[in-house]
Amino acid sequence: MRQPIIAGNWKMNGSLESIRALVAGLKSGIGEVNVAEMAVCPPAAYLAEVSALVAGTDIALGGQDLSNAASGAYTGEVAGSMLNDFNCKYVIVGHSERRNIRGESDELVAEKFKAAQDAGITPILCVGELLEEREEGVTEAVCARQIDAVINAYGVAALENSIIAYEPVWAIGTGKTASPEQAQEVHAFIRAHVGKQDQAVADGLRIQYGGSMNAGNAADLLAQPDIDGGLIGGASLKAEDFLAIGRAAG
Repeated sequence: MRQPIIAGNWKMNGSLESIRALVAGLKSGIGEVNVAEMAVCPPAAYLAEVSALVAGTDIALGGQDLSNAASGAYTGEVAGSMLNDFNCKYVIVGHSERRNIRGESDELVAEKFKAAQDAGITPILCVGELLEEREEGVTEAVCARQIDAVINAYGVAALENSIIAYEPVWAIGTGKTASPEQAQEVHAFIRAHVGKQDQAVADGLRIQYGGSMNAGNAADLLAQPDIDGGLIGGASLKAEDFLAIGRAAG
């Protein structure tokens, strides 16, 4: 049985003071949460602080991005080995904001995916369509293309040690959310698409939903058979909201 994971992507939000308060709130309530795994992905500047704060708790740490290179003259980049120094278990790769604002290609995202695994870190591979792509009816083609960039480069077995997060771009930070049925339809497609190459990998693959999941809609979304958790944005910045999502996944 796939164990759900709820991961909070704090994006470029917070201050040292607010993040300390947020982690304190999570730690005080984590004992009430039965979700298999809960992780937080703070801005890189706060990784050391959050790593120390969550040490010895049931809260895992993740990075928001990493370089496709292991080291070198890449000013401003963060290597997988550096994330390891702060005990990061996960790292997000290919988030829609990286793809669509920073112009990251499917090929670059695939390289980052591999760099994470080479560093012993589990990548959370984000896939999803823009609003115009959904309206054009190419949602499945977009998700398949983004996943196939990894499979074609490194084989379907590379997905064994990974998580996929389906994030419809039109539902991120907009207040819009895919209905549970819409989300399930795409999650089921992703699992079936991977299953065409290896059903065992597909059956074990955890697929998160990443489109404005919150305390109010989490239970309905997480009740779907192919939704194995959430990649949470704004709702992860409030401890009680994030914990409520965790309770819904338990």
